[in-house]
Amino acid sequence: MTELANDRFLRALLREPVDRTPIWIMRQAGRYLPEYRATRARAGSFLDLCQNPELACEVTMQPLARFPLDAAILFSDILTVPDAMGLGLFFEAGEGPRFRDPVRSLADIERLPIPDPEQELRYVMDAVRLIRRELNGSVPLIGFAGSPWTLATYMIEGAGSRDFAETKRVLYGDPQAMHALLQKVSAAVSVYLQAQVRAGAQAVMIFDTWGGSLTPRHYREFSLAYMQRIIAELPREHEGRRVPVILFTKGGGAWLEWQADAGADALGLDWTIEIAEAAQRVGDRVALQGNLDPSVLYAGDDVVRAEARRVLDGFPHATGHVFNLGHGIHPGIEPERVATLVETVQSYRAG
Repeated sequence: MTELANDRFLRALLREPVDRTPIWIMRQAGRYLPEYRATRARAGSFLDLCQNPELACEVTMQPLARFPLDAAILFSDILTVPDAMGLGLFFEAGEGPRFRDPVRSLADIERLPIPDPEQELRYVMDAVRLIRRELNGSVPLIGFAGSPWTLATYMIEGAGSRDFAETKRVLYGDPQAMHALLQKVSAAVSVYLQAQVRAGAQAVMIFDTWGGSLTPRHYREFSLAYMQRIIAELPREHEGRRVPVILFTKGGGAWLEWQADAGADALGLDWTIEIAEAAQRVGDRVALQGNLDPSVLYAGDDVVRAEARRVLDGFPHATGHVFNLGHGIHPGIEPERVATLVETVQSYRAG
């Protein structure tokens, strides 16, 4: 077993006793930190930063140097997988991610390869290995991937979307083609996450960012079913200990009971559901992660403390809860507010 100086994050995900609620923050290595912005400028572009294992390691470690967080998360992007499938990822200033060759037909789907994580995505695996060495057993490392449905929306639209018009056109007009795409993407995500675990990720998270755009019936058929398949294929033990899996569907609070039966160890919650209600609905089936509204961090310290305590008060006990935001931290947040948040969570029920 790999010795960890601080393993409360892993124990909380497995609903084992902890001395206090652990905390990490989605996008904790990001634009709100001036040191991140300096490293990104050095890299030349966001994509260059992702594809440079040494710099990806550097920015992964930056928030841990500032805040006593209970976990590190690999610095990467969910769109590395479709990029490695040949779609040509690039980032346009002010427009976000785009693909040069979006999926437009069944023939396009059939041509998609399953990338070898140690070949086309070697830079990610090298980053995982390097980060593990740099962490040196201080805290666990989280690996991650986008859900098949979320990745499919970008692959079909060719960019981000508000209404997913092209994606929904395929879903309703040619569901067999949609399933063909999701099967291909889920196979790619599955081997990608398996490789992250072999490289050293000690927990993994599936980001279903756009699952909440679906109807309940379609969520089960086109999103949850494929995430469940990936979870079932993951190695659940590595280096002598269990590798927990976190499933996060943004906007999916209505479907927590279905998610709790998908095989994950924990469910991420966004800020649109009270954590006390979520805990009551899932019982002791899974741990919960979340779920402070990221916008709270725009407020003063007193508000940050009060809102963080409100989330903590909503969970009946520390065991089985990982504190986090309900989504990624916003770029304009002052790092001092994050310090206040971390201190508040870590002093809550201390001793």
